Amino acid sequence: MNISSVRVRKPDDVNVILGQAHFIRTVEDLHEAIVTSAPNAKFGVAFCESSGPRLIRHSGTEAALESLAVDNLKEIGAGHVFLIILGNLFPIHVMRAVREVPEVCRIFCATANPIEVLVAETEQGRGVLGVIDGGTPLGVEGPDEIAERKRLLAKDRMKMS
Repeated sequence: MNISSVRVRKPDDVNVILGQAHFIRTVEDLHEAIVTSAPNAKFGVAFCESSGPRLIRHSGTEAALESLAVDNLKEIGAGHVFLIILGNLFPIHVMRAVREVPEVCRIFCATANPIEVLVAETEQGRGVLGVIDGGTPLGVEGPDEIAERKRLLAKDRMKMS
């Protein structure tokens, strides 16, 4: 078995959701889940089919984001993996709907951070072992950081009301 790291290429200002699913309908169902949760969402989604023609299936509302999802999955190359690239919203706005898609087995990450995908390769194919999401912690929050976090969350709650 070989283990490698594949860096997800993306602009700093987009968010991604990387997960695993199990059926050809995944692309349609994820697309529907996103637009139902966030009707003005700008996104691209791609899914690596794992049997039959083994194609990368894709959909979206923004061609550039859709293409970016496809290009990244070409590099990852693991069966039954999906990647959603979100252009104008945060994963929290669609995560509940994404998790409720019947084909979704797991979510590896939902982030705007730099991501490395740890991929194992055997004679059979490739699979995702996990992800490295962002950087290593630099310390522990103190009273000032706790107060700032609470202010930020209160501000976010007011925007959502």
